[in-house]
Amino acid sequence: MPRALASLTISFGLVAIPVKLYSATRSAGTLRFNLLHAKDGSRLRQQYVCEKEDVVVGRDEIVKGLQFSKGRYVTFTNEEMRSLEELGTHSVEIAEFVPLASVDPVYFDRSYYLVPGKGGAKPYALFAKALNDTGRCAIGRWASHGRGHVVMLRPIGTQALAMQQLHYAAEVLPASELAVSEAAVREPELKLARQLIEQQAKATFDASAYRDEVRERIEASVQQKVAGEEVSLAEPRPAARGNVIDLMDALRASLDRQAAAPGAPARPADRRRPPRKAAQKRTPPERRSAHT
Repeated sequence: MPRALASLTISFGLVAIPVKLYSATRSAGTLRFNLLHAKDGSRLRQQYVCEKEDVVVGRDEIVKGLQFSKGRYVTFTNEEMRSLEELGTHSVEIAEFVPLASVDPVYFDRSYYLVPGKGGAKPYALFAKALNDTGRCAIGRWASHGRGHVVMLRPIGTQALAMQQLHYAAEVLPASELAVSEAAVREPELKLARQLIEQQAKATFDASAYRDEVRERIEASVQQKVAGEEVSLAEPRPAARGNVIDLMDALRASLDRQAAAPGAPARPADRRRPPRKAAQKRTPPERRSAHT
């Protein structure tokens, strides 16, 4: 059983639900390399060097500075920074309920699970089921580690809650700034694209179907090195070619490839008219007689 990060209270109106906070992701899932000295294999430690005096500066001599013009900084001591930080709270104050589909996943940051705390089983279950039945999520505020966060509480099925820490609007690049140009799409192209999507469609997303192949290769190489074996370097994979000669041909080829895959559903019959056969050239009578 994982260890709870904190005990919180979900509050909206006069309702208060005690919950425990758990991380929804595993830090152990990431391989962390240490920096070593190639000469003797010793670990390296980080140091801060003054650019002006070229000397190592201790942590007790460091202050934080924010550049407001080139080469000019306004500085803050640790005490000043602590006075500006948000005080940690043990509650999630719900501000509103919005349709779950209205929150773009681009705003998602960290993920947590919430489980009922002591005496909170019934209101927790009621809250989760009500959110699930209405198709809505709860948007609120939570302060932690000196910062205030916007969070989203959403149901997982009918018996569990997840808390998604969200980015602020200023932290997200609007897609409108990318200036994506519109292109005309023909109906036959759209029809083939829909068929391709339907051929590869699944009822639900199964995360276990995807493996971290880079991690697996690194772990296998680690085991080989520990055993004293020579690690063979894999050949670089060829880059995908992005130049599409004809969109219709590419879509049809994709459909054919998916249809040929094991267990793939049968592809709908192509109802296009067959191409006309080229008229055969008739050999003049004088030429036929010349070869007989």
